[in-house]
Amino acid sequence: MEIRVSLFLLVCGLSSALAQNNITCENSGSTSCEQCLTNVSCLWCIKSKSCITYPYSTILPPSSLCPLNEARWGQCMINFQTLIITLSVLGAIIIIAFLICLFRCCKCENCGNSINERKMQRKAEKRTVAQEQRRTEMMARHDEIRQKYGLSRGSAYAKFDNSA
Repeated sequence: MEIRVSLFLLVCGLSSALAQNNITCENSGSTSCEQCLTNVSCLWCIKSKSCITYPYSTILPPSSLCPLNEARWGQCMINFQTLIITLSVLGAIIIIAFLICLFRCCKCENCGNSINERKMQRKAEKRTVAQEQRRTEMMARHDEIRQKYGLSRGSAYAKFDNSA
């Protein structure tokens, strides 16, 4: 797999060097794939059994020059069709894995925040309920004390108004 990726990157990187050298593989007299591919600027076409100069102006050789499943470059066992399919599938898997990780991280952060918010709301509600219960109990005690000593729940100055 690493060989295919490095070959593809090498094709992209060699385009300027090939343009400057004007190397032609058609004149090399190669009769086999191995002989042709000893020169990195050459492409072997199985269909026509010919050594062709790699078309550096396009990343992939056009099908009129040599069909992708018949074209060999770098190694005789690797064709461009397999290379394109493999790289496309790997690229898609990497992108999908990245998106899944990104989605899960964002979702977990949102879930974590909402869970924390819910916990905080529950605690606040419990505190409010407990505070109301304490207030009610305190008011009940105060009312008991007032009844015991005959004090009304009204104003503290009400007893002074009645005496006059």
